[in-house]
Amino acid sequence: MIVDKLENLEKYVALNPLFAQAVEYLKSADLNALEAGTKLELKGKDLRVNVSQTKPKTKEQAKLETHRDFIDIQIPLSGTEIMGYTPAVDLPQAEYNAEKDITLYEEGRLAESYVIVKPGMFAIFFPEDGHAPGVTDTGVKKVIVKVLAKH
Repeated sequence: MIVDKLENLEKYVALNPLFAQAVEYLKSADLNALEAGTKLELKGKDLRVNVSQTKPKTKEQAKLETHRDFIDIQIPLSGTEIMGYTPAVDLPQAEYNAEKDITLYEEGRLAESYVIVKPGMFAIFFPEDGHAPGVTDTGVKKVIVKVLAKH
């Protein structure tokens, strides 16, 4: 997991061949102008952008999740989001949904640690990172860039 300011995102392009294209898009787009529900393909299914509006959620309601095939770059736009983190190796076995590339862990299982991610920041979650995003009092509009991990 990486948490940093958006202005430093370019420092991480060497971590994945598709990161450079993702960073180029994120720097050139007016992210705040994107409407919730927007789905864009930047490089077919390998590099996608989703814009979502989350509902208020407590730490207990935020389910830990992992992905096998994709890396998430999550960017809150409209407010502060608390994101939970637990290494995937420390999570119990749970059913994997291959179609959605997600394993969800039971509600109420708290993450080992939490980070605060504000507008102007981002979090990157790799397949080995269990994450519980979306903890907010009011909900938050956010951009999620899905990057194919095995490229």
